[in-house]
Amino acid sequence: MIDFPIDELMDEDVCHLYLLNRLHPDGLKCPHCGDVGRYTVKKNTWFDGYKCMGCHKYYTMYTGTVFEKTLQPASKIVLILRGFAKGESTARMSRELKLNRENLLNLRHRIQGNLFVTLPGGQQESTEGFEADELFQNAGEKGLKHGDPDDPPRRRANKKRGTATTNRTGRPSSRW
Repeated sequence: MIDFPIDELMDEDVCHLYLLNRLHPDGLKCPHCGDVGRYTVKKNTWFDGYKCMGCHKYYTMYTGTVFEKTLQPASKIVLILRGFAKGESTARMSRELKLNRENLLNLRHRIQGNLFVTLPGGQQESTEGFEADELFQNAGEKGLKHGDPDDPPRRRANKKRGTATTNRTGRPSSRW
């Protein structure tokens, strides 16, 4: 399999805005006190550091999120999220993005932990917007006896006369 350095093709500003809108849908606020007043104290290569005008604490757009201690550019974070969503292996992603595999695995576990906490509980009220592509039957239920004697189970298709394996006389076909 070929590893492809796709991170070199990503637009950093577009990824930054994408993450900012996803991580802070109501706008960037101080994660400590919720104040929107801030001033820039640190111009980083990939994201700025701010000081809150209310509580005077330092924060970035990653503060208070699973990416808090991640010093990666927004383009790499977007690619990491994309890889996790696609089910890419941690080892492959670490090679492609030139990241430490152990750190990437820890990030994956933190994101999965957050997703597990936010899973909806209970039964879905409405069927609108609900889609199920496949239905699987538990293996233990396949061999259950048919309960109604007045409604016999269907015959299997390959046991009926005239199928591809037998001719009209019921003898095996010499076609093959």
